[in-house]
This record gives sequence, structure tokens and C-alpha cells, in this order.
Amino acid sequence: MRDGQKVAVIGAALTVLVGAAGFGAYTLIGDTSDGGDGQDVAVAEGGADGAVETGPPSAEEVRATAGEFLTAWQSGKTDEAAALTDDEAAAAKALVSFRKDVRVAQARFEQGSATGADVPFTVTAQVAYDGQQRAGWTYRSKLTVVRDTATGKPVVDWKPSVLHPELKDGQSLRTAEAEAPPIKALDRNGTELTAEAHPELAAILTDLRKRYGDKTDGRPGVEARIVDARGKEVKTLKEFSKGTPGELRTTLDAKVQKAAVRAIAGKPRASVVALKASTGEILAVANTPAGGFNTALKGSLAPGSTMKIVTASLLLEKGLASSSKQHPCPKYFTHGGWRFQNLDKFEIKGGTFAQSFAASCNTAFISQAGKLKDDDLTRQARDVFGIGLPWQVGTATFDGSVPVQSDAQMAASLIGQGGVRANPLIMASVSATVKSGTFHQPYIVSPEVDGRALAKAPRSLPAPISQELRSLMRLTATSGSAAEAMAGTTGDFGAKTGSAEVDGQEKPNAWFTAYRNDMAAAAVVPASGHGGKNAGPVVRAVLNSAG
Repeated sequence: MRDGQKVAVIGAALTVLVGAAGFGAYTLIGDTSDGGDGQDVAVAEGGADGAVETGPPSAEEVRATAGEFLTAWQSGKTDEAAALTDDEAAAAKALVSFRKDVRVAQARFEQGSATGADVPFTVTAQVAYDGQQRAGWTYRSKLTVVRDTATGKPVVDWKPSVLHPELKDGQSLRTAEAEAPPIKALDRNGTELTAEAHPELAAILTDLRKRYGDKTDGRPGVEARIVDARGKEVKTLKEFSKGTPGELRTTLDAKVQKAAVRAIAGKPRASVVALKASTGEILAVANTPAGGFNTALKGSLAPGSTMKIVTASLLLEKGLASSSKQHPCPKYFTHGGWRFQNLDKFEIKGGTFAQSFAASCNTAFISQAGKLKDDDLTRQARDVFGIGLPWQVGTATFDGSVPVQSDAQMAASLIGQGGVRANPLIMASVSATVKSGTFHQPYIVSPEVDGRALAKAPRSLPAPISQELRSLMRLTATSGSAAEAMAGTTGDFGAKTGSAEVDGQEKPNAWFTAYRNDMAAAAVVPASGHGGKNAGPVVRAVLNSAG
């Protein structure tokens, strides 16, 4: 073991108190031969003619059977206890494991009053590790007494939850060193990040401990946990020793993180991510509700018109569009049997592609679908923007999907609908790629910590195309659909709005992605409406937090 700790079982006798309301409590010490307390215990043996008794057990049978089972268990008589259940083999294995694998050196059981056939009881166990007994572990569990159909005797209905209420089939309890030492997570400037100060980061910090705790100079503590059939931790139930934290520096910026939290405060559901555009370092991640699903990193949502950044790069490269040249933006355009339209059915007569991009004209993109191959957008998204490559961020993420589609679905994917799926992390990366000219895979822990390889896009956009994309996003942010949200912003900036329709949802999901100087950010506010109005202020607030 990493810190020299030893795990051992103290061979002490078990002391158990078993009692029920209305009956005398009794204590057994040592490993007596009969496991009883001298009281008469009623056990149904069937009628005088030898017929097997049927029907539910009586109240006295429930009390007595539960007491006998707990008494045998406390005495270490696992075979005797198991024989009082309806699954002797499974019970015996589990009860042996309770003493051996959970490291129980001493235990006390308090039997509660039965409700029907259910008998609650409290377990107070002393767990031995590192050669010493430590503070006890107390929890409540429950058993159920049923009648054995073959013998007619009352028995305990054996289930793993008898050992612990959260235990399920195929799982077991174990006390051992934690799988990883605790960590002292630091932001990029050395400020400590804790779950108490940053509840929105709690799940990420837990994941970072699992992934990187053993890469630090920390020492693991000792804990009781549920493990699956492979011995993999399912849940920590009790921490007996905290261990010594090891420092882990992240790419987060506490100042930007606080700004992200403030920006989405009060919104029932919202997610935002900020990146350093030139490197891909994640500066902030926030979601509401704070303890809910991490949509910012793991969401799988249609990104709507923010995807037009990727599509525009494709059209520009293929010569199907040019910022200053005329480009169609009719009210409607039909492709693959679907009629697509613009928001409020607007049109731009005789306008340029730059005007269509800035106004987020759907038909300007749909009209080019017939000139594209089914896999063109998929390849562009992957090969230039890294979408769909296996990202190694340092915590759990969904890395996007732009599947190959045809006909109407392919056309829909050009405007971020159809089968296209993304999240704020991915769309922030899209803006970062436009700003820097090259895809930099986002990460939250430096790859130098564990030697992992970051994803690399096969190619970058030609410099003139990158410059043209930046000009298009600048125009959108100054006089297009993102202008209101970005008003007053200074420096080198650009933006794109998005509104993604969702079946059965009255209002679309609001999206917004932008960059300012060396920071890129993206946000989604589900079921809120237009991206510029609802998600834009979130992104602007985060971008401006850098000063």
C-alpha cells in the first residue's frame, strides 16, 4: 500500500444487544454454543400431524426469528445465522464477508419494533484497520421474516440489503484504503477550489480525485464502500480516515469561475464554459442547478445556429459562399422534401453572405445543401474543429457528434439541427478555434500530470478563411443578431447566436458563443427563446470578467 497502512481484523469477541419494544433486552458476550439467552423462543414446526404450516408468520415468530438471526450473526456463527434465512449459501457468504472484508471487529445490534413482518435494526460496528480500532460506524437496516414454503418455519428473507440498505444484488461491502488520496485542487493561480466554496464544481472535483489523486503526493484514507462484482467502487458509505490531500493544479480561474456562476444565477437551467482560446485551457464551468447534470461538459443538445460557424467555414472553403458576394436568403427553401424557413419568415433580397450570417439566415445555408456531399459537414467538424474526436479533457465530457446524414436531415444539420449534438464546451471550442486559427483540445488538467495525449485535428483552416470567419463573427457581434448582447464590448471580439428547436418544447434552447481577446465562451439556456437575448448576456458577462 502506498502509505504503509495495514488493514487487519482484530479477533475480539462481538457484543450484541438485541431487543424489541415490549420485550426484555439481552446481551450475549463471547461465542457460546447455543447462541441463546435462556428465554423460550417460539418457532413454528407445523401442526401435530406433521403438516407444513402455511400463512404469514405470527408477530411472535417475527420477533423471535429476527432475534435468533441477529444473535447468531453477532456471535460469529455465520452458518447458524445463514440457516435462519431462505438462501443459506448467499447469506453465509455475505455474513462472512461482513466480518472479513468490512473489517468488523466488534458490533452491536439493536432490534426495533416490527411492522408486520419487517424488523428494523441498528448496526453499530467498530471497524479495525491499521492495527487499531477506530470510531464506530452506525447505520440502520431492516430484515423481513417470511415462512419457508418447504418446512413451514419462519426464516429471514435474505437480501443483500440486510447487510446495508443501499446494497444491491451483485454488490458487496468492503473497508480498505480509498481508491485515491484526497486532493487539494488549485486554480491556475494557486487559489484553492473546494466543493464548499464552489458547489457547482463538486462533481468535477470528485472526478478529479478519482483520476488524479494517485498522481499527487497525497496519501489515501480508509473507507467503507460498496463495490461491484469486479471490486470497482460504487459508493463510499463511511470515511474512517481522511488521508492526506495532494495538490492538483487545474486550468480553472477562480475569478472567471465566480463570474460564470453569477452570470447564470437565477436561471432555472443554464450552462456556460469559458476557455483560453490560444491553448484550450478550461477557465470556468458552471451549471444551474448547481448539483444537477453537468450539461456544460456532458450535455448532448442540438446547438442550433451556433453550428453555422462550422458550416460557414465549409462553404467558404468550397467556394460556395464569400462574405462580400451576393448570396440567397429567401423566406423559404425546400430540400429533401422539407420546407425550411427563417425566424419570422424574414428574407434578405440581394444581400451578401456576410449579411445572411450576421442575421442568422437559415435558408442561406440550406440553399447550399444540394451542392454538398453527405459527409462534408461531418469531415469539416472533425478535421478542423475536432468535434467527435476522442477528447482527453481530464474529466468526463461528451465530445460532440456530427453524423453523416442525407436529404432533409443533412440540410438540417447545416443549421445545427438534425442529428448534430454539442454542449457549451464544444461550442466554446468552436469560437476558440476561429479566434486562434487552430483547434486546441480543451482540458482542465495539464496532460503533463498523467502523460495523456490530447486530440489533434488533422488540419487547420487556411489563414484567409480564418480571417474571413473572424470578420463574420465580428459583424454579427457589432451589427447582427449578437449586437445587443455584445454592446459595449471592447477589444478583439466576435459572436454567434443560436436557437435550437426541440420537439415538444414551447420555446427553443437559447445558445450563444463568442470570443474576446484570448477568451472564448459559450452558453445554453434551455427552453428560454432567442439566443442573443437569453444566453448572450451570460457569455458577455463571463468574457468581460477578464478585464
